[in-house]
Amino acid sequence: MFGNYLIGLREGLEASLVVCILVAYLVKTGNRAALRPVWLGIGIACGISLAFGALLEFGTQELTFEAQELLGGSLSIISVGLVTWMVFWMKRTARHLKAELHGKLDSALAMGTGALVATAFLAVGREGLETALFVWASVRASGEGSSAPLIGVLLGIATAVVLGWLFYRGALKINLAKFFQWTGGMLVIVAAGVLAYGVHDLQEARFLGGLRDRAFDISGVIAPDSWYGVLLKGVFNFQPDPTVLQLTVWSLYLAVVLALFLLPARSGRSSASPAATAAPAASASGPARD
Repeated sequence: MFGNYLIGLREGLEASLVVCILVAYLVKTGNRAALRPVWLGIGIACGISLAFGALLEFGTQELTFEAQELLGGSLSIISVGLVTWMVFWMKRTARHLKAELHGKLDSALAMGTGALVATAFLAVGREGLETALFVWASVRASGEGSSAPLIGVLLGIATAVVLGWLFYRGALKINLAKFFQWTGGMLVIVAAGVLAYGVHDLQEARFLGGLRDRAFDISGVIAPDSWYGVLLKGVFNFQPDPTVLQLTVWSLYLAVVLALFLLPARSGRSSASPAATAAPAASASGPARD
């Protein structure tokens, strides 16, 4: 549940910061009339993201077992790729996110209502679709038949919404650089588990071999249905009897991606970027009520 809470919190906070930047800039520049189409675009993005998640969840139930495993494994691997790219993108380029969004808003204001809706939709929609895919893959990996992973995701998103509102009101100040660094590292660990689970799905679909080749089996020591087994499964997608291929993929991904992520960013961009993104958005809003 914690791993899924982290996903909802991390992804949701990124979307919340984008919304804060959009709204605060419009309020600061006296374009309150443009808030309605911006909120419309945000609402459409959220609706499409929810519909995409529902399609993933319910649209695969009529498939055969092999087809479900093949689709689930493929989408899990794709979601890990997207999340990995997102983590490094936030570390590398978030410094310029505020200025980029402001530039797009200026252009959209000159073009009219439709452009404002499209700008808000594209800014939030990418985060939403990416979140829906990774959440679906993670929930599927860590808790089939249980509502706990989904509850964790919803709690994380709710927390992100509250934090975003507090940032906008200027009532909360934290070191976002450290926040995104720590959550990014933990998200890489969660993604490694999702990747290993996706590989297992492909093995069960007979797309990859080695399903019977177990790296080890410690089910007798860490029972999957024990409280600590459930905890390890929920946080790290831990499996007590992984295949050799699963363990190899998990180890390689974690070693390479985590090492690259922990490397210092060039020119200090990592340390300055999130703070430069969020703090101006909060301070610029003032006492706005819209």
